Amino acid sequence: MAKDKDLNDLFLDTLKDIYFAEKKILKALPKMAKAATSDKLRAAFEKHEGETEGQIERLEQIFEILDEPARGKTCDAILGILDEGKEIMDEYKGTSALDAGLLAAAQAVEHYEISRYGTLKTWASELGMKDAVRLLDETLKQEKKTDESLSALAVSAVNLAAAA
Repeated sequence: MAKDKDLNDLFLDTLKDIYFAEKKILKALPKMAKAATSDKLRAAFEKHEGETEGQIERLEQIFEILDEPARGKTCDAILGILDEGKEIMDEYKGTSALDAGLLAAAQAVEHYEISRYGTLKTWASELGMKDAVRLLDETLKQEKKTDESLSALAVSAVNLAAAA
């Protein structure tokens, strides 16, 4: 008979999911930076690439705390979001709307990450994993700040350039 799965199992599966996602995001960010025509958007992608490396390190620390190998589990959600980003790069290359599309794709990624990290932080708290809560909260705050920065960039420059 199959083992009854509990919140610990769900936490670990979701941790593997976001670990896979972060690794895929890390590969996508340089491509998005290269495709961006706005220097500010390119800089935002490059900055987030460095942050993503730190987020992966924090996830690896949580795997260590759990005495589990740092291993990803295929995340269909992030694959779909990143595929949409690739479509935008292909379909809008050379147009004034490219950067607005790239920024929107990046925010879709951020919103997914905010959702996952928020859930993981809550579960870690309920499971009494104080060190994991701290690490997840650090990443959650960083993801929210990135989302806010992207929103400000969209409103102050990128969307205006696309509409012009």
